[in-house]
Amino acid sequence: MWFAGVDVGSISTEAVLVSDDGRVVAQTVGATGADSVAASERALLEALAAAGIGREELARVVGTGYGRERVPFATDRVTEITCHARGAIHLFPGTRTVIDIGGQDSKVIRVDGQGRVLNFQMNDKCAAGTGRFLEVMARALEVDLIEMGPLGLLGSGAVSVSSTCTVFAESEVVGLIHQGRRKEEIIQGIHAAVAGRTRALVGRVGVEAEVTMTGGVAKNPGVVKELEDRLGIRMNIPAEPQTVGALGAALIARERGPVK
Repeated sequence: MWFAGVDVGSISTEAVLVSDDGRVVAQTVGATGADSVAASERALLEALAAAGIGREELARVVGTGYGRERVPFATDRVTEITCHARGAIHLFPGTRTVIDIGGQDSKVIRVDGQGRVLNFQMNDKCAAGTGRFLEVMARALEVDLIEMGPLGLLGSGAVSVSSTCTVFAESEVVGLIHQGRRKEEIIQGIHAAVAGRTRALVGRVGVEAEVTMTGGVAKNPGVVKELEDRLGIRMNIPAEPQTVGALGAALIARERGPVK
């Protein structure tokens, strides 16, 4: 018996399949693009193909993410707050705080020992401090997004990027380039700006160890380091942080059991 979770985000869509004993048998990450319905379908089919499972063998499918209502084959829909909490505590049972930085929003979630949400704060009104913000800055610097994390770690001193608006921050970065500032130091400053905004969000909820970071930005070691320095802790980073929400959705599907 197999259960699926599909997480439709603003930038990427993920699918995770788990067996009836909670074992992950497949996970996929792909671009959402302009058609989130097609993206959810594609993600599920890729996961099924990877696992060698037929669609008819799925007992339940939970959709999550901002586009969860656009997952036509979902039997249930659960908020990404709940799913990230459930996925994080499955991977790291000691988790009490989840920091999720996605494509266009960021969240801080406090959970109890069972993964139940106690409190959360979400920054969803501006892309600053999110994956989209980093994409725009990478484009301005003419570096690959994947290269930003390692490059930022090479900075000898962060250049201040003070603008909180993505558009203004991009202009600020272009100005720093024209001043001849080193890319490594500018990138370190960008990472510091993201960490600073996230730290402010954490302050509204409070931080309790263990802290687990999820979302695509968790793949950026520069942001991770800057945030850890500000929080004074070391965070749990999943092997594939982008699929934690889909994992939580799949586990919830398993807990609810087959559709009657």
